[in-house]
Amino acid sequence: MNTTIYGIPNCDSVKKARRWLDSKDIDYRFHDFRSDGLDASQLRNWLAELGWETLINRRSSSWKALDQTLRDSMDNERAERCILDTPTLIKRPLLAREGTIEVGFTPERYSELFGA
Repeated sequence: MNTTIYGIPNCDSVKKARRWLDSKDIDYRFHDFRSDGLDASQLRNWLAELGWETLINRRSSSWKALDQTLRDSMDNERAERCILDTPTLIKRPLLAREGTIEVGFTPERYSELFGA
């Protein structure tokens, strides 16, 4: 079973998700957007499955730093370009497991996903 957590190591939500997984002895791989990069084709798949509205954290400072005109005209294509330039736009953590993708962390949702 392949489980990957995508994010940045200093993000509080990523830290909480990793602590939760560690506490349940769940094996996972951590992918740091900054040091490990971001694959454009994988990002396109995430956008196709989730849509930019779900994938982008619109409360983040990265989102707020974008020009208002760009934010107002956002779509999946524009989101792809923006995210490739600024991966921290992605809502974190992003969990990829058994063909499913989840963004954000709550202990309740992870308990459902992992049966723990």
